[in-house]
Amino acid sequence: MTLVKIKDFYPNYRDELFDGDDIKGADVYADGTDDKIGTVTDVLVDDNSGRFRYFVIDSGFWVFGKKVLLPVGRSRIDEDEERIYAAGLTKEQVENLPAFDDLDRIDYDYEDEVRGVYRPQVAKEPDDVTYDRDSYNYEQEPTLYGINERDHQTLRLYEERLVANKTRSKTGEVAVGKRVETETARVSVPIEKERVVVERTTPADAGRAVTPGEADFREGEIARVEIYEETPDIRKEAFVREEVTIRKEVDRETVDAEETLRREELDLNTQGTSVVDRPRNI
Repeated sequence: MTLVKIKDFYPNYRDELFDGDDIKGADVYADGTDDKIGTVTDVLVDDNSGRFRYFVIDSGFWVFGKKVLLPVGRSRIDEDEERIYAAGLTKEQVENLPAFDDLDRIDYDYEDEVRGVYRPQVAKEPDDVTYDRDSYNYEQEPTLYGINERDHQTLRLYEERLVANKTRSKTGEVAVGKRVETETARVSVPIEKERVVVERTTPADAGRAVTPGEADFREGEIARVEIYEETPDIRKEAFVREEVTIRKEVDRETVDAEETLRREELDLNTQGTSVVDRPRNI
């Protein structure tokens, strides 16, 4: 059985358990009187179940500033007056209680010394009742550690549930751009060029005398031949090479998680008048 401070077990205990109020700083009075005993400085919680086990009480000037433990079953919370009443606690008992300095001091022997001071206040037990240090648990003494709705109206019972949520976070990005690459291209184009060839030949009847009028003597241009040549016309043109489509795809998967859940249960200690525990919707 390990005890921890309320802040370590319930980090948001003010909102979760006390509607925004703080149990620390609450005044402690002897039950049924206006005799102030001290002030609550902390609450010790069972680390296994989350149940309240002790109020840490600073007795102030009542017993020279001594800090002691008050079992929750021996207390009553008055929400309207913002007080905690200790059932039957006397100055003599506070003097007999071991001082509380730090959690490191608390072991079975320390707690048994605390219980030994309070046990005479509760209902008498058979003389043969003994407690074994190896098997002892708080449920064996509900008069010291039991909590009921009448005396502890602001102590709520809680249970944990798994709540699955999703958060969307950026894990990266892809930037798509273009770059221009260059290369040297060669192309061959066949072209044609015309030229005029003038050939002179000696006819077979060279030296023959011609008849009158056959000879045509004249000056000036007697023939015209046009000459052409091809020149290469090479230029660059842009063509569509390929298309790129950009889109996002969503991959879906199911993530399984497993946690240990805690739940508080109500301990009822009935003496005399019977009590019926009826669940109700709030």
